[in-house]
Formats: sequence, structure tokens, C-alpha cells
Amino acid sequence: MRVLLVEDDPVMQRELARTVNAIDGGLVVMSCDSAQPAIDWLDQHPQEWDLAVVDMFLKEGHGFDVLRQCRKTLPHQRAVMLSNYAPDEVAGYARAAGADIFFDKSFDLDRFVEFCKALSADIARSRRMAN
Repeated sequence: MRVLLVEDDPVMQRELARTVNAIDGGLVVMSCDSAQPAIDWLDQHPQEWDLAVVDMFLKEGHGFDVLRQCRKTLPHQRAVMLSNYAPDEVAGYARAAGADIFFDKSFDLDRFVEFCKALSADIARSRRMAN
């Protein structure tokens, strides 16, 4: 599972990358702290990612902009938004922008990890079947 990680907090970015890389088949292929580098990378690598993990508030730009770029994807690709700011309506905005699911960083990190493990296993199965 190739992951684009967009997170402005350096400590959280390292921890999320460590977590993703520890999942069987998980690999962070790009990480950045602002919207534009993520959008540019998505433009240049449209088929080289399986999961985009996007924080809502970034160093520059906004996570919703990155999610909108993720909507131009292959069917198996997924995008999730993580944030400490999690009123109910934010999850709806995230889905409207292109997120498959929204995770509250304060309460949902275990659910996030389970989501990543399941997605990685599904991708691995699909790739084995294709070969």
C-alpha cells in the first residue's frame, strides 16, 4: 500500500509514517506538510499511490484542496482525512471533497490503523490475483 502523507506537524508526520511503514505492505512514498507539493505530486504520479492520508490544516494551503485532487484517481485508490478539529459537519465536508473516511486524531487512531491494515491486505490480494 503506497501512501501519500500530508501532515504539517513534524512529530505527527513521523509517527504516522512509522505506523504506516510498520503495516505489512505499507510504504510512505511521499510526505509533505503543505497542500501544493501534495497536489503537484498527485499530478505527476497519478497511479503511484494507493492511499492519501491528509491532515485538514496544513502549513500552507488546506487539506480539502488535496482531497479534491485525489478525486481524479483510479478505482482502488482511497483518501482519508485526519484532524484534531472534528465537529460532525467537518466529516461531511471531507467526504464531499473526496475523503472516503474521516478520522479524529484524538480518538480514532486505532480505527485509522485498522483501516490501513484492511486496505493494505485488500491491495495485496488484488495484486496477487492480477499476477
